[in-house]
Amino acid sequence: MLYDLNIAWSPSTSTAELERTLRFSSQLGYHVVALNHNLDAPLPAQIPNPLPKFPAQASSNASQRIPTVLRRLTVNFSDPAQNQQLPKAAAAYDIVAVRPHTEKAFQAACLTVNTTEVSLIALDLTARLPFYLKPKPCMAAVARGLRFEISYGGALNPGADARARAHFAGNVAQLVRATRGRGIVVSSAASSAGVLRAPADVVNLLAVWGMPTDRGLEALRTNPRGVVVNEGIKRSGFRGVVDIVSVADRGPEQVKEKGEEEGKGKGKAAAAKDGKKRKNGEGGDPSAEGGQGGTGDQPMSKRQAKKLKAALRKKEAEDNAA
Repeated sequence: MLYDLNIAWSPSTSTAELERTLRFSSQLGYHVVALNHNLDAPLPAQIPNPLPKFPAQASSNASQRIPTVLRRLTVNFSDPAQNQQLPKAAAAYDIVAVRPHTEKAFQAACLTVNTTEVSLIALDLTARLPFYLKPKPCMAAVARGLRFEISYGGALNPGADARARAHFAGNVAQLVRATRGRGIVVSSAASSAGVLRAPADVVNLLAVWGMPTDRGLEALRTNPRGVVVNEGIKRSGFRGVVDIVSVADRGPEQVKEKGEEEGKGKGKAAAAKDGKKRKNGEGGDPSAEGGQGGTGDQPMSKRQAKKLKAALRKKEAEDNAA
């Protein structure tokens, strides 16, 4: 399956143009796409989700088919202290990404951001970055489960100038070098159908910018699929680890075996309770051997034997004296 996790959306986007873009992405072979909504930090207390919903359509006509549509939020921030509302954003959207604009924000996104709330780091690669993409924080982010996004729409847009394209090529090469091609997700950020490119064209472009072909295929298949699956588990599972789908019903044989086990357990408990009562002398024969009131089955202790011998000797001495 092929993924495009960034289809640009704004309140001015018409429904007809958006459906045309989605249908064209399906024709190119993409199975899952995500509509992207941009917000600037700090986020409001009540986070809206104005993205439209598109139910899955099972159409035999490929030109009329719409792929699976997810809803994504990208948060632009410059100060790490502005990310206090990210848990609410994660509850309102299917995917949450952050776009840092300063070196401090980039370090926080790579090292300290909560991975249960954010899954993507989306950089503006068409502009000159105010910081260097160093291998240490980038690889630390990849090891934590975060993914870096490369959006080619800004460079392939007909309105992009030569300087923006030059910045994009240099930043992509720097990101590929810092991450060694790992943990990268490629998306279009297409505002119209004309910006979309076929998967083979995208892989060739990435190869020109220094990414191997196998890594390019991972950026369109494996890595975005991991983002979608992990985000789904985080929202439906227990702490993002265990996902309980359903509990299977017991069959007649299992119910019968469980009843037999419960009966055996009750019998063992009753036998153990009865043995304990007998050991304590409850319900025993008071005329039993040993004269201990029901403790005839128990062996006489050494102390009791000594007392009995002393009593016998004393009685014999009294009889002899008499």
